[in-house]
Order: sequence, then structure tokens, then C-alpha cells
Amino acid sequence: MKKIAIVAGGYSGEAEISFNSAKVVEKYLDKNTYELTKVWIDKNGWFVKNDGEEDIAIDKNDFSYLKNGAKYVFDAVFIIVHGTPGEDGKLQGYFDMIDMPYTGSNAIVSSMLFHKYFINKTVKDLDVVELAKSICVKDAEQESIDFLNKELKLPCFVKPMKGGSSIGMTKVSEAKDMQRAVVIALKEDDEVLVEEFIDGTEVSCGIFMHKEKKIVLPLTEIRTQNEFFDYEAKYIKGMAEEITPAPIDKETFEKVQDVSSFLYDEIGCEGIVRFDYIFNEKGIYFLEVNTVPGMSEASIVPQQAAELGIDLSAFFTMLIEDMFYRKKK
Repeated sequence: MKKIAIVAGGYSGEAEISFNSAKVVEKYLDKNTYELTKVWIDKNGWFVKNDGEEDIAIDKNDFSYLKNGAKYVFDAVFIIVHGTPGEDGKLQGYFDMIDMPYTGSNAIVSSMLFHKYFINKTVKDLDVVELAKSICVKDAEQESIDFLNKELKLPCFVKPMKGGSSIGMTKVSEAKDMQRAVVIALKEDDEVLVEEFIDGTEVSCGIFMHKEKKIVLPLTEIRTQNEFFDYEAKYIKGMAEEITPAPIDKETFEKVQDVSSFLYDEIGCEGIVRFDYIFNEKGIYFLEVNTVPGMSEASIVPQQAAELGIDLSAFFTMLIEDMFYRKKK
């Protein structure tokens, strides 16, 4: 029986979301096929989490632990850390060095996709989808704020360059609010992306590989009661409506799927990835890509998989099977 570590937590404000996703993965993965262990990581250390038992420290030399004098080692890792260090390539690099298989994209791809400005430039060069005008800043000095207000049309989104779940993100409609928004974002990261607002319909598309087969999932349309799909809208029940399959025209539906499939291949993604877009009469605009999307029962990607008749147990198993398949190649 393969020993799988479900790695959750992280060093960002998304740690609690990660823990909730990890509990769902543990609940639905086939325990007759895999021996599952939750591993929590934060800035205080890495620990095995067994319900009702004392935490056990992980030996980072080989990602093992000692219990009752016996050494336990893992066969592979299911990464469910949203944000750093699970979505920015750091954990992937570590597992590469100790030759430990893991779910999801490799260290280089994860690192690239986590940096919003960098992936925007990459997608723009591929010339298959539109992008909103954006500027990167590293401080909230008046000169920087004046430059933003001069170069960009309001309203704008101001967000940490490397982060997720809309933590530290603000929608700015008046120039006088720009500096405060940049300050808020800088509390989460040392770089800030300021991006012009695009009005339209927001959709999301998940894609994953199962061995040699690429599975492009149905689209989800996101409708929020807030000004945008912020943290509250994402995680408080009733604040947003996620409709799968998205009730949009067939041509746009298929175009978004085709673009997502193309980007997945060109960027070099592996495992499950979720692409987010907004479209209007001017075209389809790329928003972002998530390499460790949420995995609760109500999360977007599980909704999309269910629409294809893939339940959570089968979905998580397919991700692990693909991981081992890639390792053998």
C-alpha cells in the first residue's frame, strides 16, 4: 500500500483554506489503496498531524518521521498548500531534491505561474487571449502612485504579486484611494500588481492529465454579490454563485476550453490547474492561473469534475495515478 503524505498549511493567509482542502482529500481518497497521513507545515516547523495524538516533527533531510522508535517514510506527496511555499515552487524544489513524487506542476512552472506579472507577460507573448493593462510597483511612494494614476484607467484592481484567495486585494475606483490600496497589498508581498478593471462575465476552466489523457473540464461561471470575487465572496456561503456548466454561448465556452488547453501545454503545466478569465464583446481576457486550486466539496474544480461524472474519490485517485505515471516516464 502506497504511503501518501497530504501536505497542508503554508506561510500565508491561505493556510486555513489549505487545511480544509486537506481534510476533504483525506476523506475521499481510497484508504484501501493508500495509507494517508496529514502533514502540516508553517513557519514553526513541519509536523505529522494525527487526530487526537501529539504532533510529530518531520525530518526534512528525507521527509520522514519517527514514531515509537520506528522510522516512517512516504512514497509520494499530495500537495494542497495554497500560496507559499506550496504554490510558488519552493516545496516542489525540495521534493525534487529528495526525489519524492508530488502532485501538480514542477518547481519552475509553479514559480513562474505564481508571479502574476511574469505569467501575464508570458501569456501575452503567446497571443491567444486578451489581457488587461497592468503595472508592477514595489513601493507606495507618491511618485509611484502618481505614475499609476497617470498610466492606468480607473477602476483598477490592486493586488499582491504573489498570493491568492484575493487576500490583500482592493478595487480602486478613485485616484485618492490608490495609495491606501497599494499599502494594503504590500503588507502581503513586496511587489504589487495594479491592473485595469475589465467588465464582463467571469468564468473558470480546470484541466488535468490522467496518464496520457488530457481532461478539459466544463466551465464554471462566477457571479458575486460583492464588487468582485473577493475573499468573502469565495469562502462565505451565499456571497457568490458558481454555475457549472457555465450558461454561456457554445462558441465562447469552447474557445475558453481551447485557450486553456493550449496554455496548459505551452506553459508546461502538470496535474490539476485552473485558469480564470473574464469575457465581454471585446474578447476573452486572461485573469490568472491556479496550480493548487481549492479542493473542498464546494470548490470550483470538484464541481467541474462532478459535471463530467467524476466524483471526488475518483478525481483524487486520478491525480495520484498521474503523478506516479509521470515519475515512471
